[in-house]
Amino acid sequence: MGNEAIKVIEFKRSPRPTLGVEWEVALVDPVSRDLAPRAAEVLDIVAKNHPDVHLEREFLQNTVELVTSVCDTVPQAVAELSHGLAAVKEASDELGLRLWTSGSHPFSDFRENPVSEKGSYDEIIARTQYWGNQMLIWGIHVHVGISHEDRVWPIINALVTNYPHLLAISASSPAWDGLDTGYASNRTMLYQQLPTAGLPYQFRTWDEWCSYMADQDKSGVINHTGSMHFDIRPASKWGTIEVRVADSTSNLRELSAVVALTHCLVVHYDRMIDAGEELPTLQPWHVAENKWRAARYGLDAEIIISRDTDEAMVQDELRQLVHKLGPLAQELGCKAELELVLEILERGGGYERQRRAFKRTGTWTAAVDLACEELEELQPLPSFKEE
Repeated sequence: MGNEAIKVIEFKRSPRPTLGVEWEVALVDPVSRDLAPRAAEVLDIVAKNHPDVHLEREFLQNTVELVTSVCDTVPQAVAELSHGLAAVKEASDELGLRLWTSGSHPFSDFRENPVSEKGSYDEIIARTQYWGNQMLIWGIHVHVGISHEDRVWPIINALVTNYPHLLAISASSPAWDGLDTGYASNRTMLYQQLPTAGLPYQFRTWDEWCSYMADQDKSGVINHTGSMHFDIRPASKWGTIEVRVADSTSNLRELSAVVALTHCLVVHYDRMIDAGEELPTLQPWHVAENKWRAARYGLDAEIIISRDTDEAMVQDELRQLVHKLGPLAQELGCKAELELVLEILERGGGYERQRRAFKRTGTWTAAVDLACEELEELQPLPSFKEE
């Protein structure tokens, strides 16, 4: 394709490493513990009673998305999410529902969960059929401001080396259709089945990205979605890199750790560019293998850490990252939140707590109840820790 055919994508540059977070939360029936398609009613109640709270209609009628403003620090973003969550809970209480979130629901039937009324959503289902219909999944999306488009792909290529770290600490989708899948994050495996989703290609320059998107537009790939849904992608409209690796966590405390680690990593790599240092990369096949290992084994994953195929346990790598990024986290105002990563390593992940709840009771409804309780308490509950 000649350069004259490439439409340059304008990247709205951010002068500082701002932060924005999107958190997907669902509604469940307190008796059946199944998903309840009443998000539109919640949105109306919150809009009436709390017009300052920013919510978005999501793909499924059972889901609302909490969205922060443009923030400067993790504590600021978490405070906004906490305020928004309280407003959504007030509305759900009024409707006799409970709030719940994790990477995926352990037993709900996708055939009984309607898609929200929106033309693009209908087009996605019409195109993707069975796989598109199965998207009973929830995640966390973290935006970090980038000063120039030339920095975007070098930073994204570095971030994919940390894919297993971000997924391991958030993994919370072990069950599907009433079965234990054996995976820590079944959401990760489900989502990558969509034709516009999955790992980003390792583009070297912004022009390569523009050329790629021109191809996707010309060939009709993105006519149905408006964009590519890569696990990490540029968000040109906002001047950010959007990191979409993490499962939705069942509580704000673990979400804080995910957001802090993401913010610190992006800023760390951005400053490596300032210092003229070479950013880390891995071969695409190593990145794909690491993604699978983290989805499968969570915090027990052994991951590839170098282009020479050296390996290490993701838990050890996470401890080293927290130590390495500590001074930067202090500067960014999120040292306490970053250190919550160590708490996750000590306690275990959301997928482990759900499995323990199931093993104790023999039913996945206990795992739903646990996630609901953690969302209400805003933190993981220690009562399900192994004795």
